[in-house]
Amino acid sequence: MLHQRLVYVAVSIPPTIGAFKKTRASFDLSRMDKTHSLDDTLALMRDLRARCEWDAAQTHESLRPYLIEEAHELDEAIRRGNDKLVQEELGDVLLQVLFHSVMAEERGAFSFADVAEGLITKMKGRHPHLYGEAAKEPWERMKSKDRKSIADGLPAGLPALHRSHRLQDRAAGVGFDWPDVEGPAEKVEEELCEVRAEIGTSPPQANPPRYDARHERLEDELGDLLFAVVNLCRKAGVHPALALDRANIKFSKRFSAVEKLAKERGLKTGEATLEQLDALWDEVKEKG
Repeated sequence: MLHQRLVYVAVSIPPTIGAFKKTRASFDLSRMDKTHSLDDTLALMRDLRARCEWDAAQTHESLRPYLIEEAHELDEAIRRGNDKLVQEELGDVLLQVLFHSVMAEERGAFSFADVAEGLITKMKGRHPHLYGEAAKEPWERMKSKDRKSIADGLPAGLPALHRSHRLQDRAAGVGFDWPDVEGPAEKVEEELCEVRAEIGTSPPQANPPRYDARHERLEDELGDLLFAVVNLCRKAGVHPALALDRANIKFSKRFSAVEKLAKERGLKTGEATLEQLDALWDEVKEKG
């Protein structure tokens, strides 16, 4: 648990940021009836930086793995539909935002107030029909005005499936898009035919694979097929990463049921024939 009672001890802040006074402002975390504000969380973070050895030792670089981990944990909580866990993980993500903001504040780079101001300014600018007198404009079209290229700003570590979706989304934002799902659906069929043709011309080698010219051609064709499927998902209003995640969960659940059923019938999955496993799969699938 966090400290039962925390007393704010101001961190020395450069004059460029120093709007914070060196006064004692306490808040009691043991009081269940108290509603804590964002200011309280900032005071907590500054106090931890001032008095906790581990927190004081952290840097923007050292916290990178934790930010990624907390984001994944929040995603998992949302996937489970567990509101209590979502609340907890949102707090952990907020901690990372506060951590980086307070460290920047200490360096005189910017403050959390600057982060908030930047967010508000950006959101108002992206919603001119709500906070101005301009007409509503597609999000990606607005953002494209500030980019040098279609990939500008996309993180290098973004998963390939998500990157594909974002690239297509950005292209669509400037008008390079199918009018409906029929075009993408036909493109998937076209790419699948090209994959079949490549496999027919040069069948894949047995394991381990040979990374030769034939492998590169097949990789290209399969990449085109995957890209086309992502585009079909996008036009259908489904995020490909979420669709694949759902398919992974469904497959894991069904195959676990196959393993359980096989064990009940005295079969070992590693020794059973494909026909036996396929029959068990169909049986599990019929049960839903």
